[in-house]
Amino acid sequence: MSVDILGTANKALRRVLVARGAESRVSDVGKHVVHHYWLDGTGRGPPVLLVHGLGASANGFYKLLFGLRSHFRSVVALDLPGNGFSPSPKAGPLPLSDLVDVVTRFAREVVGEPAFLIGNSLGGAISVMAASREPKAVRALGLVAPAGAKVAPERFDALMRSFEIGNASQARALTRRLFHQTPYGLLLFSNELAKMYASPSVRGVLSEARTLDFLEPAVLGSLAMPTLLLWGKSEKLLPYESIDYFRAHLPSAAEIHEVAGFGHIPQMERPKELVKRLVTFADQQGMFR
Repeated sequence: MSVDILGTANKALRRVLVARGAESRVSDVGKHVVHHYWLDGTGRGPPVLLVHGLGASANGFYKLLFGLRSHFRSVVALDLPGNGFSPSPKAGPLPLSDLVDVVTRFAREVVGEPAFLIGNSLGGAISVMAASREPKAVRALGLVAPAGAKVAPERFDALMRSFEIGNASQARALTRRLFHQTPYGLLLFSNELAKMYASPSVRGVLSEARTLDFLEPAVLGSLAMPTLLLWGKSEKLLPYESIDYFRAHLPSAAEIHEVAGFGHIPQMERPKELVKRLVTFADQQGMFR
């Protein structure tokens, strides 16, 4: 009998988060049931809405939740359909446009007021599209190693090949690309990571990504809300030219910072510094007044 180590670990982490004061909720968002963590904050800032990347879940933000709550009125992290504790749609993995619709509706109907929308990786691309689609739901935008930039075809093909995981060795190679310094203990669970990267939700996004358009310059240029983009100097997953694309097409008022010691998922590796940078940006934009 096989043991779902990753699933067991995620359930254990949820119990820890709930014991510390996070609420594990589910909400109907259109036709989908969406699990999310909700923390009532003690700060004056707007709600924070966290959107995870490919193959990840709200649990990936566990090191951020309690650091943010003292600055904002609430902190919310959702599991996209088919990820984390949100059930997979009966019709199969959702296309990217539907994932954007889920985030947009969640912000409008569940969060209920303009939020500081923060997305990592694929979640960054989704957040850009959600902010462009419904700007009234977004007080400010935080992009952490966002996907979606137009890059050279050979770079895009190499990125897609990195997700072709058939064994533990390939899973370890991909995992190393996510961190500035990969936690050794995480590599011991490569078989579980291989299962995660092979999940229907991941494969569905990747199969569609071969024909998806990049984030159009007009979409990026239309973002009128305060925008912060953080890019790790140790980014090893996304092509470096991605940040050049965002620099060229985001509004001139957007803040773009390359950060030493940040890899692709600083919320896991450098959470205190990430919280500090997000809070500093929010303060500079008058979100605590």
